[in-house]
Amino acid sequence: MPAAPSHLTTTAVPVLIIFFTLLNRSISSSSSSTTPSLISQLIQPNALVLQPPHGGINNDRRAMFLPLFLSSPTSPLNSSSVVFKSRRHLYGSPSSLRPTAHMRLYDDLLLNGYYTTRLWIGTPPQKFALIVDTGSSVTYVPCSTCKQCGTHQDPKFQPESSSSYQPVKCNTDCTCDNDGVQCVYERQYAEMSSSSGVLGEDILSFGNESELAPQRAIFGCENAETGDLYSQNADGIMGLGRGDLSVVDQLVNRGVISNSFSLCYGGMDFGGGAMVLGGITAPSDMVFTLSDPGRSPYYNIQLKEINVAGKKLSLNPRVFDGKHGTILDSGTTYAYLPEAAFVAFKNAIMEELHSLKQIPGPDPNYNDICFAGAGSDVSQLPNAFPVVDMVFGNRQKLSLSPENYLFRHSKVPGAYCLGIFQNGKDPTTLLGGIIVRNTLVMYDREHGKIGFWKTNCSELWERLHMVVAPPPVPSASNRTNSDVSPAMAPTAPLPHIIPGEVRVGIITFYMLLTMKYADLKPRIAYLSQLISQQLDVNDSQVKLLNFTARGNDSLIRWAILPAGSAEYFTNATAMSIIQRLSEHRVQLPDAFGSYQLVEWNIEPLPKQTWWQQHYMVVVVAIIITVVLGLSASGLWVIWKRRDQTVVSYKPVDSVIPEQELQPVHTQVDTAL
Repeated sequence: MPAAPSHLTTTAVPVLIIFFTLLNRSISSSSSSTTPSLISQLIQPNALVLQPPHGGINNDRRAMFLPLFLSSPTSPLNSSSVVFKSRRHLYGSPSSLRPTAHMRLYDDLLLNGYYTTRLWIGTPPQKFALIVDTGSSVTYVPCSTCKQCGTHQDPKFQPESSSSYQPVKCNTDCTCDNDGVQCVYERQYAEMSSSSGVLGEDILSFGNESELAPQRAIFGCENAETGDLYSQNADGIMGLGRGDLSVVDQLVNRGVISNSFSLCYGGMDFGGGAMVLGGITAPSDMVFTLSDPGRSPYYNIQLKEINVAGKKLSLNPRVFDGKHGTILDSGTTYAYLPEAAFVAFKNAIMEELHSLKQIPGPDPNYNDICFAGAGSDVSQLPNAFPVVDMVFGNRQKLSLSPENYLFRHSKVPGAYCLGIFQNGKDPTTLLGGIIVRNTLVMYDREHGKIGFWKTNCSELWERLHMVVAPPPVPSASNRTNSDVSPAMAPTAPLPHIIPGEVRVGIITFYMLLTMKYADLKPRIAYLSQLISQQLDVNDSQVKLLNFTARGNDSLIRWAILPAGSAEYFTNATAMSIIQRLSEHRVQLPDAFGSYQLVEWNIEPLPKQTWWQQHYMVVVVAIIITVVLGLSASGLWVIWKRRDQTVVSYKPVDSVIPEQELQPVHTQVDTAL
């Protein structure tokens, strides 16, 4: 399996971006000093330069460059976009009444370098795993005509197989192909990877959990890709940024959703999450900050101060307003502060860590700031690390847990490193995905603000009191892989669990993984632990029933047992586990490949015979009887040996000592 990227993952932006990669992993201090001068000759002077964070698994670090200004519609950098008329405000349909698309997120930002969602394109629908990217304004997938595309998670899009596909014909608002027939696009990324192709229009479907009906939209059909785009597992990009080609903008322009969307990333050690296209009712305690679309093409916020353990950092509030200001980007992995802010933050954190020992980072080539002694339980991290508050311009604050600014040390168990770094000499503040772990982020574009709400993203629907309509179960022929969105069907209709009627003693389910038996076998214990965590049960309750190898796949049957000595689950616990299974809320790291929960079933604990119920007592009684019997026999043998006289062997011709004889004659004389 390909190694999971651990470097800073960058995102696309609404214009052509030129990037450069620092490929030498062991750059010396002397060579590092010459690199900026070389790059400065190749990029525009107002570019945003993000210095690489830590080495991670592949020791691969990259700098990120973002342009300061949007190009004009007629400039070469923006000529590949289709420019639409200015947006009109739509009336007659309140935002609260418009449908939303509830979509799951997969993978993990730190392990995989991105989060993906599932999007279906065409008629009949063709499924794709797309990286959710708030910095990109175009959605694209590999096209069947692509001769320079890598092997990805799903098959290439086949326009000829979709009855609803239409090419975007050449017009004055786009860049045309060499034949002057169809509009084309092109995007370039950090390490000189790129994507280019034609623009097409087709029906986009958002999964069976979505209230939003399938909609027509323009997207990119790739004809060539290079670099990481060629080698990554994900199929393509889902652009959520600002721009006429953005999925969000297209749906808003059609009036089918309100001008808002939300993302919710899973916490430390948990991948996945949730996404909502359209508006949702904001929780009463959601924290908001203004976001000015005129400031930059990115989603910016008004950060004014940072507090560590309740103590304000001694900084000028304008330090967070330099250059691009403070940018929130779903595709950037870590967080980057201007030099003065980073130094103050680092010192404040270290002053609060009295019981921890500072240790070297996972990669000796980089000066990661790491600490050992906090333990492996994420829930206990607040006992060792302080709370960090981000205070916005309206004086509302977002409290960050340790998981929002730490990442695990890859070589020392129970050790953690700061996931917030200095942004070189660039005054821009960039907040990546690590900052919003287990946080619902609402991009309320209609009202020019962004909201934050701390929550468990794996339980987002329940916490927001959203009801996801149960979808129809597709036929087996339509289930091309494990990441389909339709709900998993049980082997039998689910009974209404009423006290006294049904007692659930065992919950079983099958899991099919696209992973060879030899690779999966040493990870079974870890897989069992992940399942217990996501089903919110104890590790001892998860039991492996059987394991079957099917070529390159593995089929595992699991059982969830009641806790402790209980004979059955409580109704609430049983329904909670069943709901998590049926809603596909068991999400695994990408290291396990794609997977599918095939079926689940419930049943009471099997009735046991008298022997099954008492066999342990019988076995113990037999053992005690045998031990007592052997002990008694041993004591009897010892007693008998002590009672016997030991007679030594004498040869026949040996001299025998004279024995004293009884005076027989004395008795005879007396008788006479």
